[in-house]
Amino acid sequence: MGHRALIAYERRDENYNLHYSHWGACDLRLKHTITEATPFGGECPTEVAHEAFDALIEGEDVETGLDEYGRRGTADVDLEPRAMDVALEEILAEHLDYLQHEAFYIVDRSFDVTAYRTLWFGLQYDSEIVESSPCVGHGALRTVRWYEGEPVGDGHTRGAFAGTKRVVGDMVDRGVFDRDGALEYLAATVRAATCPHAEVRITRAD
Repeated sequence: MGHRALIAYERRDENYNLHYSHWGACDLRLKHTITEATPFGGECPTEVAHEAFDALIEGEDVETGLDEYGRRGTADVDLEPRAMDVALEEILAEHLDYLQHEAFYIVDRSFDVTAYRTLWFGLQYDSEIVESSPCVGHGALRTVRWYEGEPVGDGHTRGAFAGTKRVVGDMVDRGVFDRDGALEYLAATVRAATCPHAEVRITRAD
């Protein structure tokens, strides 16, 4: 199944290149493995990764991801981008799947990595009358508190949000909330449960 994540690398023109990692959301591991020495994660720096990163960050469209023997190597992040030269708002609204992608990372030009957990606003699994919900561009991003290199309360946060969605889904079935009311309540709950030092980004696919 994997623990899918998207990673946005800031370019010199202040837009982003977007990359995918199949296991990058597990324990928010990319927070530590993406560094200047290992721009696509992994334990060992490689010339292939550095050359690809330098070219892509300058906006060059290059074939990436394979070494001279046709192997992908051990990077945590796919070297070949999913999209290039996109604004952050476009990524959140048109590329980030809040159901499939468990985490999202922003890597700035100084290799400061910000890790976000994704919280999907879809209610189709929590309500008997909601038949479908959008996945792309429909949810919340929230940063995680770190202590000694470990994400604190990450599991509790996701569990609490899942519990809130079950309650909201029941309220939709009972007629207490319509769709807009349910989404507004979810967004307000996420904001209220976030500590002042954390960051929240809300995107809705209306």
